[in-house]
Amino acid sequence: MSDPFDFADDLGPAKIIHVHEPTVDLRGIVVVDNVATGPSIGGLRMASDVSLAECFRLARAMTMKNAAAGLAHGGGKSVIFADPRTPDEQKERLLRTFASALRFDSDYIFGPDMGTNEECMAWVRDEIGRAVGLPREVGGIPLDEIGATGWGLVHATEIAADHCGLDLNGARVAIQGFGAVGKHAARFLESRGAVVVAANDSKGAIQNPEGLDVAALTAIKAEGGSVVDHGDGEKLDRDALIGVECEVWVPAARPDAINDDNMQQLRARLVVPGANIAVTATAEQYLHEHDVLCVPDFIANAGGVICAAMEYHGATEASAMQSIEEKIRSNTKAVLKRSRSEEILPRQAAVELATERVRRAMSFRRHGLFSSAPDFI
Repeated sequence: MSDPFDFADDLGPAKIIHVHEPTVDLRGIVVVDNVATGPSIGGLRMASDVSLAECFRLARAMTMKNAAAGLAHGGGKSVIFADPRTPDEQKERLLRTFASALRFDSDYIFGPDMGTNEECMAWVRDEIGRAVGLPREVGGIPLDEIGATGWGLVHATEIAADHCGLDLNGARVAIQGFGAVGKHAARFLESRGAVVVAANDSKGAIQNPEGLDVAALTAIKAEGGSVVDHGDGEKLDRDALIGVECEVWVPAARPDAINDDNMQQLRARLVVPGANIAVTATAEQYLHEHDVLCVPDFIANAGGVICAAMEYHGATEASAMQSIEEKIRSNTKAVLKRSRSEEILPRQAAVELATERVRRAMSFRRHGLFSSAPDFI
């Protein structure tokens, strides 16, 4: 187990909470990174191989994302060590128990993430009244149904494509992780004239240089199938997607999809992450040096949390989608302009932008980065 203070710096984390309930085989962690701008919002991730380090990295990414988006919320994240394919009855017990253990920690607001969904957030809301990404039936704006994150991605992609002189109409796109985010990113990019030539999921990849039928892929996934079940294309190993010839590569699955081991295989001009921490720092530096533009993850994929925050404050679906478009286009322009003028990586420009906003908010708080004394449990 890592020492919690291994992650500490002047921004956070404010608190790290470990939850263990052996009667339901629950092990979970919450990292509340920084709440100077307001209570943290961050997704609940369920996976067998999560870790404290991953949870902290994701929480910090949420601090940056929420600050860059100008939200009145700080960054946090939670993880449960369990198979996301756990039967619903057991999953519900785990989530209700986890939420109940955090009933009185108002610094963290649950949202959906890998392995959890709108129904899971409804269970959390029923337990403690503090969740976003809810089903429409209980007053939520269904993020996965409307594709809030994918909607933001397409606007980030349009701005970034213009920045690097790429015509999005006819541009070839590869989607790494054809799931809740990836399928909507594919749909919205296709509506802008882009051609989805490759996609993958946990079972493999498929490629067709002439273009894949996005609607057909989406229908296959809705029925519980895999992209490899789509007959019109060449089947590839899952990880072979990194080498597909394209203009735009969209990582929309697990962290570190582009890393030190595979970065040289990428054959794209533009990377627009739908997943958090999708590119390692070394890979970002390497790609930057080889004229590949990487839009920072917390700039490109902020659509989901913008929508979630607006839902939490009672906004309509239409106003949420409009806000996503405005915020992400504006922030992408600002980051890329700063990156070019200061000759720094886009990520450095984005971190500087977000950190300036966090520090400004911290200057107004008695405790700075948290609303109460830091508490490591």
